[in-house]
Amino acid sequence: MTVLKLKPACKDYLWGGQRLKNEYNVEYDGDILAEAWELSCHPDGPSVIAEGLHAGRTLKEFIDENGMEVLGTHCRRFREFPILTKFIDAKDNLSIQVHPSNGYALQNEGQYGKTEMWYVLDAEPGAYLYYGFRQEISKEEFAERIRTNTLLEVLNPVEVHKGDTLFIESGTLHAIGKGILIAEIQQNSNVTYRVYDYGRVGKDGRKRDLHIEKALAVTNRVPIVQRGENYPHIADCDYFTVDKLDLDGRLTYRMQGTVNEESFLSVLILDGEGRIRSGGETVAYRKGDSIFLPAGSGDYSIEGKCDALLTTIREKANPIRAGIVIGSARTQIGLVNDQNELIAEKNYATDRTKTAEEIIETAAQETLALLENNNVPLDQCIGAGVGVPGTIDRQSGKVIYSNNLRWENVALRDILGKVIPCPVRIANDADCAALGEATAGAGREYSDVVLFTLGNGVGGGIILNGQVFEGGIMGGSEIGHMVVRSAGRPCTCGRRGCLEAYASVPALTKAASKAKGKQMTPEEIFADDQDPELQEIIRQYTEMLGTGIVNIVNLFRPQLILIGGMLSPYAERILPALREMMKEESFGGVHGNIPELRTAMLKETAGMIGAANL
Repeated sequence: MTVLKLKPACKDYLWGGQRLKNEYNVEYDGDILAEAWELSCHPDGPSVIAEGLHAGRTLKEFIDENGMEVLGTHCRRFREFPILTKFIDAKDNLSIQVHPSNGYALQNEGQYGKTEMWYVLDAEPGAYLYYGFRQEISKEEFAERIRTNTLLEVLNPVEVHKGDTLFIESGTLHAIGKGILIAEIQQNSNVTYRVYDYGRVGKDGRKRDLHIEKALAVTNRVPIVQRGENYPHIADCDYFTVDKLDLDGRLTYRMQGTVNEESFLSVLILDGEGRIRSGGETVAYRKGDSIFLPAGSGDYSIEGKCDALLTTIREKANPIRAGIVIGSARTQIGLVNDQNELIAEKNYATDRTKTAEEIIETAAQETLALLENNNVPLDQCIGAGVGVPGTIDRQSGKVIYSNNLRWENVALRDILGKVIPCPVRIANDADCAALGEATAGAGREYSDVVLFTLGNGVGGGIILNGQVFEGGIMGGSEIGHMVVRSAGRPCTCGRRGCLEAYASVPALTKAASKAKGKQMTPEEIFADDQDPELQEIIRQYTEMLGTGIVNIVNLFRPQLILIGGMLSPYAERILPALREMMKEESFGGVHGNIPELRTAMLKETAGMIGAANL
């Protein structure tokens, strides 16, 4: 893979100095350089690739071209690049400020909140910063002290020295003091609520805006206890993990490691010079440089004499995923933990009088309400999956056509994503049910599973190597529309002889009702095991369903076949005959590998759990 050296975006905020230009080799022509955004995909200041094949392109352009895989599997839970790395030169005091949490920022600003860490590069004697409050104060006192300019009296000043590290969680009131040089690793956000600014004016001659009401809403007003549990890292949270590297150039001249598929590696050089090698490439570094190694780069080495911060993204602790199934009759929403347990769910009737956009937005709002009602923070939800009947283009996130919902070319992922601020994936609802059974149900010990859902139609999903089978074009598998009898019964799809025309619940009840001269239900059909007419109906039904199962076995050779849907409560009546048919008619017969045949376990919850696993 590529070793990328980055050129920072520069910020000339009024409190900055010139040390980043003079001491950290940042190329800049202006008089004031307050911040250098060394690793950034933020639109307010993207970093640019400095040399090599991709020189002149932004890091975001590189990621867009090569795919989110270059960020690693641990970054799948983010909709955008997760972090922003800076050098900060505070020649003068920064404003007293606070950053909101993800939940507040996403709902009010349209971007993530900000948790950050500071590593002190240098500090003048006696230099200090503000870090939370000395003692707990009320919201009313907080507001009054802002109004009367007495806020500094209750803030907690902390004298800092070179090498100090502070972790600033969202909601912490803080400010860097003059004479301090800092390396900052933060969430990818530029949301700051300014509370106090020493009465300064900006370039336009006016006092800079304050954000009092928002600050009052998000600020934690109790003293902050500095975190000490990060060892062996200097900072570790759901958003970034930071390690300190020290090479003295003699006893410790080389550090070796591996960048695996889980996370990229950011190397921020605080001092020194040397070389970084990876994948046959060698890049020279010096003080102030920022190096990016994509996930999956493999073995690398850092050689020379240097101090550096190494940043990666770890797996999120205790993640929650939302699984949504939008059906023509009802919508199901479930919250699923990392053990694939359904911890909360909600069901409600789908209002088909509403537009597709309204139905989707309602599902999104109900999902947010379910999270809130179960005390799950918004940023704890790492993704939402949605199952919908019909033809799905999973890559674009669109429902191409759904006869059941009467949708056509609906941008489901984009509509839902405007309300739910996390990655969204979509799939056919039957595929979701199959994935649910494969991950948490009857198929959890198998990698190749096929589910037949027997209801008003015949659906199902194919899971191969633990993944939903989609084929080479959009739409995935349509198990119910394989032909099992040439020129046979007409199907709802307009063709003849489809499995659905013989193995759906309506097909079964219609045949039984005709034979008995009255309306029959599945329960009545399977309850009487002495009636020869009903036994013949069941035999014919089993034969046609078995033909479809054998076709799937011969095509895909799965390890397990599952029967689910409305007829699953009666499946034990037909499973023995189906097993015999599989032995007799599957290619190779008893000499081949005949899949196991079972009843699905999860019933109504399979689709939600499967959608959450997309």
